[in-house]
Amino acid sequence: MRLLASLVVIAGLVAGSPAAHAQQPSFVIFFQLWSAAIDDQAQDVVAKAADWIKSHKAKSVRVIGFADPTGSRKANVLLSELRAQVVVDGLTAAGVAPSAIRQVGTGSVEFAGSSQEARRVEIRVGK
Repeated sequence: MRLLASLVVIAGLVAGSPAAHAQQPSFVIFFQLWSAAIDDQAQDVVAKAADWIKSHKAKSVRVIGFADPTGSRKANVLLSELRAQVVVDGLTAAGVAPSAIRQVGTGSVEFAGSSQEARRVEIRVGK
C-alpha cells in the first residue's frame, strides 16, 4: 500500500505529461486499523502535497477522510473526520492556507480491493 501512495503522487506529478496538465493531482495517505496517526511515509506524502499546492498556488484543496466498514457508522464517521483533520493539520503546518482547505469525513466505504484501501485520506487539489 505504501508503494501505491507513492505511485499516486508520482502519477500526478509527471512533468510534461498531458494528463498532469489536464487533471490536478490527488495524493493518498493510508492509515493503520482504527488509527489516525500519520507515519513517516504518510508525512512525506503530506509534505509533497503541500509543496505542490504552494508551488502551483492552488486555491481549492479537498481533504477527504475514509474508514473501512469495521465498526459502527458513528465510530467510522468520527475516525474518518479525525484522519482528515490530522492531514489538514499537516498541510497547514507546511504552509498551506487554511482558507483553501475543505475537510470532509465520509465514514466507512468499501473499495474493490482490501480494507486497507478504505483506511485512507485523499488530498484532491483543484484550480
